Amino acid sequence: MVTLLKARLASNPADAPTPPDLVPAGVLVPLFFKDSAAHLLFTQRTFTVKDHRGQISFPGGVRHQSDPDLRATALRETQEEIGLDPQEVEVLGGLEPVTTITGYRITPFVGLIPHPYDFHPSPQEVKRLLLLPLEGFYRSERWTAGVYHYGGRATGVYYWRANQEVIWGATAQVLLNLLAHLGQHPIPGDHDAASLD
Repeated sequence: MVTLLKARLASNPADAPTPPDLVPAGVLVPLFFKDSAAHLLFTQRTFTVKDHRGQISFPGGVRHQSDPDLRATALRETQEEIGLDPQEVEVLGGLEPVTTITGYRITPFVGLIPHPYDFHPSPQEVKRLLLLPLEGFYRSERWTAGVYHYGGRATGVYYWRANQEVIWGATAQVLLNLLAHLGQHPIPGDHDAASLD
């Protein structure tokens, strides 16, 4: 899987220009192996952060002027949010940028991380960590589509549900893009949305 992702993500632009009306952001899609099974790490945001409160997301945030590129943004923000040393991350490549209805253009980077690891989540930004098996996202019955309204606008979004967990919006789109690179298509047809949240 790691070799496949390296090959398929190599051609993706890692730092394409961001339109002036959008805020550039970078996130890390942390991939690790537990008992030989691929897993992903997510964070649930606290209810005190500025945007996307309480949502399950990948670690990351807005690009700072001191960041040389969005890859650096993703690694810096991940370290700030969960205490993961950037030196411990093997970045496999970038995924397609996702634009949110709230005005962000998010560029995701898939990174292989060690497991187990002594994470130190920021209490201001992270309510909890979720470690979920990748295969759980292959099942089409866990995916649905819907409409999200924000600021007088409506946009199509995807939802993934399992037990009490719900992943939706931009994070769900990033997941679908990752699955497509792995040859998995849990939602029939075209699932590339132009604007998400």
